[in-house]
Amino acid sequence: MPIPGTIGAFAIVPCNDLPGALPFWERLGFSRSGGDSNYFILTGWDCEVHLTQAGTGPWSVPETNPFGVFIRTPNVDSIAARVDDLIIRRGGILRHREWGLCEFGVCGPDGLLVRIGWPSRLMSDGGAAADQS
Repeated sequence: MPIPGTIGAFAIVPCNDLPGALPFWERLGFSRSGGDSNYFILTGWDCEVHLTQAGTGPWSVPETNPFGVFIRTPNVDSIAARVDDLIIRRGGILRHREWGLCEFGVCGPDGLLVRIGWPSRLMSDGGAAADQS
């Protein structure tokens, strides 16, 4: 798949095991569309994420990784269904939040927080049907 001509800002995520991180992103619905052996460009759901090898030794913060990626896509329900067993919230809740997003989070490689969401007002149910707790 060629790299799309997309305007935007894209996260560059360091990984201790770059090839080992790929299956996680593929499960989310991304596929490798470019890069090289130390840099993967992934595309999916009209979004793009870049992964880079963290270095020759282990990256020192996997247990306390301060970084995260937010994927904003109207396909939030479809992605949640793909990774239901990975959702962080107790009970695996995809829900509308008080800040106006229907979202969920999963823990990715090296402790990376990956949140996936879409504005509640743009959801097909208008934000009315999801769990509000």
